[in-house]
Amino acid sequence: MALASQLRAEGRAAEAAAAYRRLLGLLPGLPDSWYNLALMERACGRFEAALDAYDEALRRGVSGPEEVRLNRAVILTDDLGRHELAEAELAAALALRPDYLPALLNLGNLHEDLGRREAARAAYERALEVEPGDAVALARLAGLHRPEGADDPVIGRLRAALDAPGRSVGAQAELGFALGRALDAAGDYDAAFAAYGAANAASRAAEPAVRYDRSAQEAFVDRLIAAFPQPARADSGGEAGPVFVCGLFRSGSTLVEQMLARHSRVTPGGELGLVPALAGRIRSYPEALAGPEAAEIARQARGLYLDGLRAARPGADVVTDKRPDNFLHIGLIKAMFPDARIVHTVRAPLDVILSNWFLHLDRSMPQALDLEDMAHWLLQHDRLMAHWKALYPDIVEVDYDRLVVEPRPVLEDLLRRLGLGWEAAVLDFRAAGTGVRTASVWQVREPLYRRSSGRWRNYARHLGPVRAMLGLPPGEAEG
Repeated sequence: MALASQLRAEGRAAEAAAAYRRLLGLLPGLPDSWYNLALMERACGRFEAALDAYDEALRRGVSGPEEVRLNRAVILTDDLGRHELAEAELAAALALRPDYLPALLNLGNLHEDLGRREAARAAYERALEVEPGDAVALARLAGLHRPEGADDPVIGRLRAALDAPGRSVGAQAELGFALGRALDAAGDYDAAFAAYGAANAASRAAEPAVRYDRSAQEAFVDRLIAAFPQPARADSGGEAGPVFVCGLFRSGSTLVEQMLARHSRVTPGGELGLVPALAGRIRSYPEALAGPEAAEIARQARGLYLDGLRAARPGADVVTDKRPDNFLHIGLIKAMFPDARIVHTVRAPLDVILSNWFLHLDRSMPQALDLEDMAHWLLQHDRLMAHWKALYPDIVEVDYDRLVVEPRPVLEDLLRRLGLGWEAAVLDFRAAGTGVRTASVWQVREPLYRRSSGRWRNYARHLGPVRAMLGLPPGEAEG
């Protein structure tokens, strides 16, 4: 038990899981150890094993069973896409404890993922009855409302909540981003920019140790380019893998995946974490992929990837793995699957930069907290993608701004290059009946619109330094 606990604390999930299994083979009646085993199994990407371990924890009388139900729901929806089962787990958690705030928030989020606006609203309102000052519930509730003007009551409610004494910087960030969204929707762009600026400052203050390191990112891109100097030649074992959809976050990858999902052969995988997890498990990544063991590393990684994919989307014909930051790992993807079909989404740079800065993102994306850091990230993305595209001309580029103007020719070309026949259903892409886990959850349920293209112009007076970084002269329109 001491060994398992130590390994868990050190983040050595696979070894910790093995230690917990040995412990439970000797003493199976330890519900907390079953709970900890489940945590480690999920960290290893063994989702079914994690669910089984949580079941054992429940069967053996674990304390706080509502938390176990919540954790099972998160695996079912985030990792396995089994939304109905996730909803049942959340219902079970709330049956055990009706005032369990995390379950209410997750239930609201699940309803949003499934396009159930009124059900989501009811869940968040119930959360506010349980905890009237909860910043997350209020921010999410506000996100379901479209203000009619700068004097909209929702905007006033957010301002009042921000002014309440004793707010943590985390709560200020949550409410500040919601206020920025509301003011942007109301057309009060200068006030929205100020609100977003304050929200990003609060988010930075909440985790002061988390910073975007420009030099480190440049060095990582240098290493990736050096590790993959030529196209992959590995044996793929006859597997093409899924369709990988990547690009800058907020560049249209969700829209592309939802359009592809309307094709009869395609199952949307959403933001699978398989590729980044594999990269993290390869010792001396990415240099190891240039060494003498590269072929064996790629073979093992391919097997692990396919195991994870089959567990997440069993029985699917063509799956989309829509993970924007997989653009970093195209070298690894092609080493695993030399014939991998890769779709790279692009969008007007200033729109991408602002769209990231407008979101309350997690600590894995610190570049989004600062407009100039985000511009630097974009430039490094462009540098790396130029390398990948030189190696792999078969990467399919989809321009978001063209897609929303003339979707049919863009989609015809995309399907042809992916080896999929034309089906007109892809034009009716709204995500009816499918779960969408993305910041654009409501946009992809609307008819195709163009209002996000050129959105940066509403904030042009604030973007001088960013334009200079991108080499755009003041006042000149983007190309």
